Amino acid sequence: MTTTASRHPEDSGHLSFPRHSARTQRFTLGAPRAFTVSPDGERVAFLRSPSGTERSHLLWVLDLVRGGTERIAADPGALLGGHGERLSAQERARRERSREGSAGIVGYATDAAVELAAFALSGRLFTAELRAGTARELSVPGPVLDPRPSPDGRHVAYVAQGALRVVGAEGGGDRALAEPESPEVTYGLAEFIAAEEMSRSRGYWWSPDSDRLLVARADEAPVRRWWIADPANPGQEPARVAYPAAGTPNAEVRLFLYALDGSRTEVVWDRARHPYLARVHWSSNGAPLLLVQARDQRTQLHLAVDPASGTTRTVHVDEDPDWLELLPGGPAWAPDGRLVRIADEGGARVLAVGDRTLTGAQLHVRAVLDIGDSDVLVSASAGREAPAAAADASEIGEIHVYRVNELGTERVSQDPGVHSAVRCGALTVLSSDRPDRAGSAVRVLRDGKDLATIASYAATPGLSVRLRLTEGGAQRIPCAVLLPSHYRESDGPLPVLMDPYGGPHGQRVLAAHNAHLASQWFADQGFAVVVADGRGTPGRSPGWEKSVKDDFTLALDDQIEALHGLAGAFPLDLGRVAMRGWSFGGYLSALAVLRRPDVFHAGIAGAPVTDWELYDTHYTERYLGTPSERPDVYTANSLVRHGQLTRPADPARPLMVIHGMADDNVVVAHALRLSSALLAAGHPHEVLPLTGVTHMTPQEQVAENLLLVQVDFLRRSLGITQG
Repeated sequence: MTTTASRHPEDSGHLSFPRHSARTQRFTLGAPRAFTVSPDGERVAFLRSPSGTERSHLLWVLDLVRGGTERIAADPGALLGGHGERLSAQERARRERSREGSAGIVGYATDAAVELAAFALSGRLFTAELRAGTARELSVPGPVLDPRPSPDGRHVAYVAQGALRVVGAEGGGDRALAEPESPEVTYGLAEFIAAEEMSRSRGYWWSPDSDRLLVARADEAPVRRWWIADPANPGQEPARVAYPAAGTPNAEVRLFLYALDGSRTEVVWDRARHPYLARVHWSSNGAPLLLVQARDQRTQLHLAVDPASGTTRTVHVDEDPDWLELLPGGPAWAPDGRLVRIADEGGARVLAVGDRTLTGAQLHVRAVLDIGDSDVLVSASAGREAPAAAADASEIGEIHVYRVNELGTERVSQDPGVHSAVRCGALTVLSSDRPDRAGSAVRVLRDGKDLATIASYAATPGLSVRLRLTEGGAQRIPCAVLLPSHYRESDGPLPVLMDPYGGPHGQRVLAAHNAHLASQWFADQGFAVVVADGRGTPGRSPGWEKSVKDDFTLALDDQIEALHGLAGAFPLDLGRVAMRGWSFGGYLSALAVLRRPDVFHAGIAGAPVTDWELYDTHYTERYLGTPSERPDVYTANSLVRHGQLTRPADPARPLMVIHGMADDNVVVAHALRLSSALLAAGHPHEVLPLTGVTHMTPQEQVAENLLLVQVDFLRRSLGITQG
């Protein structure tokens, strides 16, 4: 395909920020992502939409042989003949699990040489030759899910109708290797819990020799069925979904080795004790490697698989009295055969290679990015024993890329901000977000030296973030404070909007401009906005994360401590304080007005978990155990139990509850049960049901008006007159 002219980043023009943010999917459209580096150092494949307002992503190649020119490898519009996409229910579910709201080519996989890419469009299978820049469709049964070329590029595996199938890269010899025995069984797909909570989005893995595959078999027959209806369309049948709520059965997951002739061998481990298949790694550096967890997540085994017999041997055992965190990039084999993993040891999260830990409490390791011959590339934030210069406010919210080996650590990213990287051999793609500029900058480095850049077509927000990163309270809680862009000291104290996520896996205090755009917009409506990452949030230390074991309400205590700790340094009117949040942040907002009405005067709870017995197994049981064994813990942490508020508020503060009716993650029953309990308790509140909306809100008009409705509610509830 020929190269099209680069689109210039769009500016906001006449659009309001809410509409511009919604149209650009929070200014992510047009930004390059999903990088893959070829081992010969000649190509970088990536995805990018043509502009900051176009949802459809194209597959691109950065050609380093031809001076770093960019060319299109696959254009969805051309491949589909201008027709719109049609997504199967399974593909929509996959995108919901990964929080993918864009269109076109949203994911792809390549062979080992990064010469052949495979992807699905409208349930059809396509391949692209990345050197030649040509793409074509392979005629196979559909709808196609998660196609992946073999390492040698001769075959493409994919899933269709629950079966794992393989076709020749030229389109011949299509056949099913593994076919489901019942409608409840799938081969080659991640079950709900793996995709939603374990960050395992795939269900099969090619052998490095391209002659076999490891294939997960998921049987959802034991899982209880729930029904998700669309009340706005009463003639439409409710969707029947398998939802493993806390304390109920999970899907049964087994693993098989399949040869290309269809013969199979089951991989054997003690699934009764360790039912969660959390990670699978298969490379030329060693035997297939599994990470399996106990249901209570306090023990996990690293298992090496014998491909001939399917038997496993234990390579390493991890134990923790609270839980074991699953982190990206590990476990894996180093080229010399040593086990690479991230571990919690001595109060720190460290990188371990073989029997040695290569980092200490100076770094908090967050992910393994690449394992080379002489080093390991990781992302990390400053640990609890970081040097004073790295532990002060200048490092709050920063995430950097480091090279680590037995000789020490070297930071690859230098500028303040949030950085990530993809590496293969001498070539590194470094993506950087900074607090003082909009968007991301993507640089390609060879042996640490700048080689090329990858352009971003993302829209310019037209909103300058007035960000102050600091710490609040005796616990030095990481905080971001945002004041109106027009604020002057003579204006006096401002009503306060706490704007947290505040829970596990959701860091909000980041040294990145675009991460705070919505908060700045709220600030410009006349608020002092405070974002606080208290106990339970990631990025600081294992102890910080695990202190919420059995008690999520500590997260609320930390919001209050941060608020009061900042009041002396910032113009905060403690007589007018509100909180808004989504998901765990929505739970926290409702908790704030119900448990601490002496501090919080209004709350906006978006998609809140209100009864933890209604949330899923892997997440909820990690923190609270099971409801049958620990009913008091569930009552103490839930807003509603058995139709009643667990603790009625006095005085009753205004609360707005927002929920998508099609949400299959935090189902709308959470909001409905809360509303019923509030009504029974005589607590005035507002409910905003979003028909056809899931846990995400990608619809442009919905996303725009949600911001406007929230501002109106906050002004009414806090008695603010619009100036």
